[in-house]
Order: sequence, then structure tokens, then C-alpha cells
Amino acid sequence: MTEQRLKTVTVAGTFDVMHKGHWFLLEEAFNVAEKVIIGITTDAFASAMKKPHDIDPYEVRLGEVKKYLYKKGLLSRAVFFPLDDPFGPSIDDGGIEGILVSEETEKGAEAINQIRVKNGKRPLLIFVMKMVLADDGKPISSTRVRRQEVDRYGRLIG
Repeated sequence: MTEQRLKTVTVAGTFDVMHKGHWFLLEEAFNVAEKVIIGITTDAFASAMKKPHDIDPYEVRLGEVKKYLYKKGLLSRAVFFPLDDPFGPSIDDGGIEGILVSEETEKGAEAINQIRVKNGKRPLLIFVMKMVLADDGKPISSTRVRRQEVDRYGRLIG
């Protein structure tokens, strides 16, 4: 029996300093759908988030995501868009069937569904991914990698 995939899902993020959590999220998106629409925050939107560290420019982050997907043989199934608001095409695009989010962004997916329903669109299936933990049991994040607390695989540094 073959697993049935959705046609299209979306996933979005800053994708600064690609790490094991990003890899897991992206791979899972391609496991559940044939096509994945990937939003990467623009420099202006990322700056407005007031991260506690510098963030690589959009083109660098986009390039890193593309390079990873190319290595995995998934790039041909990806569509990219610059994300300059919390919703992107997810509130209007009737072709998107699902959205993958982390535990910390689940409320955003619920807000998207409220808007979709209000506008007469079907709600998206929400796939909530658990945060990938580092060796110390805390989530891996770009912030932690930049602070050199952990490496991209979640191994403790120093």
C-alpha cells in the first residue's frame, strides 16, 4: 500500500544558519506533499522580528535552502517566495492543502485558518513538528548556533 501525499503544502521561516531543525521541517514537508511552497522571510520582515543576532541576507538564506534541497534531490518539487508578512499566500491560495509549523509557530497556522474560513476557503491541514533538541535537551535554533552554544547538529560546543 502506498502512502498518499497531499498535492501542495507550505512551510515558512527565516532559515538563518540552516540546522538540523530546519532540515527535519523541510524533509517532513516533502514527505507529506508532492510540492512544497517555501516562504523565506525578507530582510525587512526578518529585521522587524528583532532577533537577538544578525541574520544573513535573504539571498544567502535562499541559497542555503536551495543547496540543501538540491543535495536531497528535492529542489524540483519546491517553489519559493519572499515572505514579507506573517501569512504569505497561505491565506488566499486555494491550491495549498496543508501547512507545516513548529510547536512555537502553531498559533500562526491557526490564525491563517481563521482567516481562510472567514474568507470562504477550506482550512489547511496543520502539521505541527516537535522542536529538534540539542544534546542538552534544549531546542536547536539559529540563535544558539550563532552564539556557538551548539553546532548545526545540536552537539554542544565548548
